Amino acid sequence: MDLRRFRVLHEAGVSISAIARETGHDWRTVKKYLAAEGAVVPSAPPRRGTQPRKIAKLAPVVDAWLRADIKLKAAVIHERLVDQHGFEGHYQRVKMYVAEARPRIRAELGLNEGELFGLHRRFEVVPGGQAQVDWGDEGGILAHAGIGKVYSFHMVLSYARDPFCCFTTSQDLATFFDCHRRAFEHFAGAPATVVYDRTKTVVKRHVGPGKAVPLHPEAVAFASSYGFDIDVLAAYRPQGKGRVERQVDIVRDHVLAGRSFDSVTEMDAAFMAWVPIRRRQVHRTHGEVIGERAAKDRAALIPLPEHPYRVVERHLRRAGKDCLVSFDGSLYSVPARRIRPGQQVEVRVAQAEIAIHLLDEAAGSESLLALHQRADVRGSWVVDEAHWDGLADGHTRSVTTADEPAQHDRPDVTGSESGSLDALLARTAAARVPVSRRPLADYDLAAGLPMPGVN
Repeated sequence: MDLRRFRVLHEAGVSISAIARETGHDWRTVKKYLAAEGAVVPSAPPRRGTQPRKIAKLAPVVDAWLRADIKLKAAVIHERLVDQHGFEGHYQRVKMYVAEARPRIRAELGLNEGELFGLHRRFEVVPGGQAQVDWGDEGGILAHAGIGKVYSFHMVLSYARDPFCCFTTSQDLATFFDCHRRAFEHFAGAPATVVYDRTKTVVKRHVGPGKAVPLHPEAVAFASSYGFDIDVLAAYRPQGKGRVERQVDIVRDHVLAGRSFDSVTEMDAAFMAWVPIRRRQVHRTHGEVIGERAAKDRAALIPLPEHPYRVVERHLRRAGKDCLVSFDGSLYSVPARRIRPGQQVEVRVAQAEIAIHLLDEAAGSESLLALHQRADVRGSWVVDEAHWDGLADGHTRSVTTADEPAQHDRPDVTGSESGSLDALLARTAAARVPVSRRPLADYDLAAGLPMPGVN
């Protein structure tokens, strides 16, 4: 109730009935408060705490979950309450309770970081000083083309916010660093530092807070080849690479939203067509045209090496009885004449190729068994028919619907009985061995038997 409005209207000469109609109150109420000096609007009794909350009986459960993981999201808690405890309340009620309970439980666990908790230092970088990298999950945008999942790789030059993006169907080691190579070629140089979160393609294993992070050997080799330093963020510090995380959403809104694509190549082309539009814009943070600021950024980048570093990921696999080796859900053939069933081989995976080698390093170039283009779709068979030469293919199998048994080709054994026997014996290798002929009397004499006609 706005009593000041009553007073203003009354002093302007408006009648009490007109004020009542204007403000939606009864005329007696208007007259009462106009007549009273220093009238104060009566306050309603507070409703807070007068109604039972549905979350109250499940509060111990929520507290226990927060003690186990203080960063557990309210949306996850609400989902679990509904699924496991039949909770019927609204998500907002859970969100309000979690916002109230989290500081209390954080204090119980001794996790408060003093008055600086929740704050962070804002930073800026010099031209060419830093780039930030992140992945985006674009889901089944190409499902109609038989590609189940598509990912977007993003790199942003921190000084200018100059973007690069490419789309892939894998996030493995070889693909990850091949996307780096494409980004550096796009920017015509490499930054002094690249910022990552704790992805397994950069970090060898996770360690506790305050300990040095062990890096993946291939990441170290790649960074050394291009001359940049690796900067791995602390766990749960997404604000350390907010520039690239914001870029992931921008690309989805401006490049992918409302469009359909039939291949990853089309998606890459759509991004490259949008880049000039982005560079003409004035960035809201640094207040300059992105393209003009990007010129300073690119001029300060590290020159690219003469030969790009190719990351190859190595895996051990076994060749099957069908002369196929399985990798990443697809099958690749190897020569039947060079392997045995169950033999262990090494699969060397590049971004676009898969090479299968024998494990005998002394064989040198002879260790290569097969080289295939990498399958784009899981479940594919990539087979070189020459690898199956010599294996039975079933071409001699036949069937018939005739009543008479099939007549098979036989050697000609017509003629006398002895001639038939000679023909059959001639089919064996033993029959072709020369044998000396002797009279039977020689065998009788050797056995000590009396000779016929001799007394």
